[in-house]
Amino acid sequence: MVDFSSKLAGLYGGEEFLRTKSLEALADTELSLHVEVIEHAMNMADHLRQFDTDNEDLKLIQLLGMRMFNAFGAALKLCLSGYYQNGALISRDILETVFLLDLFRGDRALIRRWRMADKKTRLKEFAPVKVRTRLDDRDGFTGRKRAAMYELFSELAGHATMQSIAMMRPKGMDAQIGPFFDATALEAVLSEMGRLAVQVGEQLDPFMSGTSGETLLVRHGFASAKRRWIDHFYGEV
Repeated sequence: MVDFSSKLAGLYGGEEFLRTKSLEALADTELSLHVEVIEHAMNMADHLRQFDTDNEDLKLIQLLGMRMFNAFGAALKLCLSGYYQNGALISRDILETVFLLDLFRGDRALIRRWRMADKKTRLKEFAPVKVRTRLDDRDGFTGRKRAAMYELFSELAGHATMQSIAMMRPKGMDAQIGPFFDATALEAVLSEMGRLAVQVGEQLDPFMSGTSGETLLVRHGFASAKRRWIDHFYGEV
C-alpha cells in the first residue's frame, strides 16, 4: 500500500520551505506593503465582528467581513506556499464580496433586501454581474473596469483556460504539479491582494461607528497603511 501519510508529510514540508522562501523574498521590499495593508484590512474585519449589536443588517456586514478575513488568510497561506493560481481563485471571492459590500454601503436598505431574498430574487437582483453593473451605473463609470477585473481573476484562476495553466508554470519552465516558488507570480498575486485589501478596508470603515479608543486605533492603523500603499504604488496624492 502507498504510504499517504509519508507523502502528505513531504508535501507539507515542501510547502513550509516555500513559505519561508517567500517571506524572505518579500522582507524589506515593496511587497511587504501589500502584506501590511492586508493585515490591517483583516484587523478591520476582526474588530467589526466584535461589535455587540441586535441589528440584523449589521450582523450581515460582520459576517461578510469575517468571510473576507478568512479568504485573505487562506489566499495568503496558499500564495506564500507556492499555490499562486489557488490564491488568486480565493481572491476572486474577496472581489465579489467587496463589490456586494460596496453596494450595501451605498444603499443600506439593500442589506435587508438581500437577507430576505429567495434564490430567484437574489439571482435576479444580486448576481455578481448585476452588482457590478449597479455599482458602475451608480458611480457613472462607463469603462466597466469592475467587470474587467472580475474577468481577469476568472481567466487566470477561476476557469480552466490557457491563461490559468500559465499560472502553473514557473518562469521559463514547464508546468509544475504541486507548489513552487516564482518571484513574478508571488508579486502579481500579492499586488492584487493588496489592491483588494484597500477596497475591503474602505468599505468596512463606514460600518464601524463609534469613537472608542480601540476602534479609532484600528481605523487609524488601516488608514495609515492605506496611505503608505497608495503613496508608494501610485505616488503621493
